[in-house]
Amino acid sequence: MTLAERLAQDSREAMRAREEGRLRLSVLRLALAAIRNEEIARRRPLSEEEVQGILRQQMRQRRDALHEIEGRGRPEAEERLRAELDAIATYLPPELDAQALEGEVKRAVEELGAMGLRDMGRVMAVLMSRLRGRADGAAVQAAVRRVLGA
Repeated sequence: MTLAERLAQDSREAMRAREEGRLRLSVLRLALAAIRNEEIARRRPLSEEEVQGILRQQMRQRRDALHEIEGRGRPEAEERLRAELDAIATYLPPELDAQALEGEVKRAVEELGAMGLRDMGRVMAVLMSRLRGRADGAAVQAAVRRVLGA
């Protein structure tokens, strides 16, 4: 079963279960709508990697919104966004933890013989191709800056 099919099936199950608050159902509907819109734009079915990319984009949007409203006296909105992030994360492979990411960065730096921040572009290109779907680009960039800057 593909990821898009799993999302659709879980959406149907959430409707049947009449889940309390319908948070999960609304998240699934938004994700399915984004997938359908992209399929229409590309005029073809999406691959698994492309569907995962859309889900990552959905997560990024919610993370950005969460950063915007944190500490502004809206705990219910923060809680809802965190719940939405958790709901989407169940459909994506787990991201690398900070320690594993740092190890990957060090390995890439050694392989390329990178010496400083001027080599950051080369290191980032290699890492992003290796870590696609397993690490957020901003986290990779921060780790590369730490390793190359040290």
